[in-house]
Amino acid sequence: MEPIRLLLAEDQELIRSSLQIVLDIEEDIQVVAAVENGEHAVTFCEKEPPDMVLMDINMPVMDGIEATRKIKEKHPYIKIIMLTTFQEMDYVIEALRIGAEGYLLKAIDTKDLVAGIRVVANGGNLITHEVAKSLFSNHIDSPGKNKEENAQKYLLSKRELEILKCLSEGLSNQFIAEKLFLSMGTVKNYISSLYSKLEVSNRAEAIRKAQQEKLL
Repeated sequence: MEPIRLLLAEDQELIRSSLQIVLDIEEDIQVVAAVENGEHAVTFCEKEPPDMVLMDINMPVMDGIEATRKIKEKHPYIKIIMLTTFQEMDYVIEALRIGAEGYLLKAIDTKDLVAGIRVVANGGNLITHEVAKSLFSNHIDSPGKNKEENAQKYLLSKRELEILKCLSEGLSNQFIAEKLFLSMGTVKNYISSLYSKLEVSNRAEAIRKAQQEKLL
């Protein structure tokens, strides 16, 4: 099986180098290049189209939104994941509107980053319920009712639903613990319980299952 040929576009050298090192360890992911702005990303895609681009939003010369637009216009088959922070969600929604397959937060755990890349490579999307609602609000019916019914189907408690929502927002275990006033051990136990009940093995799968089953 051919590895996922991934282009990394990130203007901060430390983050760019760290991501490249982390991703190069994976046998099924090949970082074909690491560039510092959107213009370089567009140029590289013209010369050697990768399978996927991990695209930062705020970059000099050309930002990730404009670069995504240009790449998708000429190479719609190239999958693009936006690399973002909580403060940039409005930009993420714009990127999704023009064709990006999803987004990942910069603070995400390495294993979840890799899992997310694989999800998109296999044809999936990385979009939380809240973002999907903003994008497709006219096509979502009675989310509250569906959420309660499906939560009962999977025997999810109110606290487990809170944890699931936090996972969908890309929060780290530490941030979830602080937000919900729980210990790290308790948060990990809740997450393990969620994985078991949803029959998944990582965050990306849990979020995807939650989206499919309208649990968020």
